[in-house]
Amino acid sequence: MDITVDSVLAMAPDEASVKAARGLASPGKWQTLGCDDGAAWGLCQGSGSKPYQVRIDLSGPACSCSCPSRKIPCKHALALLLLMAQQRNAFSDGPRPDFVSEWLEGREKRAAKKEEGRAKKSASPVSPKKEAARLARMGAGLEEMTRWMNDQVRQGLSSLSGRYEEWERLAARMVDAQVPGVAARLRDMASLMDRGDDWPAVVLCRMGELQLLAEAFSRLETLSPVQQADVRGALGYLPDKDTVLAGEDGVTDHWSVIGVSVAEEDRLWRRRVWLYGRNSGRMALLLDFSHGTRSFEPVFLPGDEVRMTLFFYPGASPLRAVAADRPVSEPAPAPLPCFTLEEALSDMAGRVAANPWQTPLPLFFNGARLARMEEGWQFLCEGGRLLPLHLDDADAWKILAVSGGRPLVVCGEWDGVSLLPAGVFPQTES
Repeated sequence: MDITVDSVLAMAPDEASVKAARGLASPGKWQTLGCDDGAAWGLCQGSGSKPYQVRIDLSGPACSCSCPSRKIPCKHALALLLLMAQQRNAFSDGPRPDFVSEWLEGREKRAAKKEEGRAKKSASPVSPKKEAARLARMGAGLEEMTRWMNDQVRQGLSSLSGRYEEWERLAARMVDAQVPGVAARLRDMASLMDRGDDWPAVVLCRMGELQLLAEAFSRLETLSPVQQADVRGALGYLPDKDTVLAGEDGVTDHWSVIGVSVAEEDRLWRRRVWLYGRNSGRMALLLDFSHGTRSFEPVFLPGDEVRMTLFFYPGASPLRAVAADRPVSEPAPAPLPCFTLEEALSDMAGRVAANPWQTPLPLFFNGARLARMEEGWQFLCEGGRLLPLHLDDADAWKILAVSGGRPLVVCGEWDGVSLLPAGVFPQTES
């Protein structure tokens, strides 16, 4: 991946780290700066007697520093990356210091050990007895959820208003029942109570989706293989990465990064990367998690163009994928393709028809203008259609600055209520 200022800032854990890193992004702050094709390093004087040893694995990029900060990357690593992006000529070529070589060797050993563990896991499939035990726990959990939903409907959904602990209690029970996908859906439903007065109608619709999921699970053996895959995926019972990589649905393509969204809950960071295949015309989703820090490898930014091979999880409308190799940056072959909102909605309707539990759903279209209405920020699209947005004022003003009043190409995540923009680009003149 190319080291740019934008890609470095996307790695920062918070604004304070960015501010501190900018203050250190000067050659005069460093005793040593060096790099080669695979790594960069430097010695930065801190408050102690010994300078901090900072090292970067450029294949990630991945960072390490001897400072006591728990942030990853720390301000020193961010500063070194900013220097790489802005003042590459300040780095001297030469042999790697021992503190860099030893760290890189340790990374290689850990990666090899991790691959060995995956290979052993793949060679030892889950026994039929364990599989049956998990399916029984899942079934019992779904029955409990169904009873709870029936009780809420009988009592009236308005009685749930403000009772977030009730949703969390049930979500925790679903985690115990080994259906984490249902737990995540329940927590999302709880958040809907803060998004408008019509939340009972939206929650009732989501309950219907969960009821359909529970019914499908009860008839799992009668479903086709792709339908079974969709039901298991919605429940959070997914095949492991190696199984996906051994599948037949692999696509090598020039992928445009059309959107990136990052969120955090209880110190668990989640990143969604939305891709569009220039040759295949396929949409793809890469989903990553990072505990404790907002640190993801590799770094993707909206507007990046990469070459790589993706393997898709099985399903009736495959979207989520796993990368089989590291992305290789490439120049954009042409401007982004243009799809009308009607075309994007038609594509989304097809995905819902194939898999009613796929969420969130991508909308990738052009001709959107940001407007502030009485109901909040919305996209004004061709034909006068309005799309409600899940967007705060700060992000809205940034999008306005990007657009300059011109129409936009948008990639967003539709949750059935509103659109969360994940990538916006000025629309080129045709």
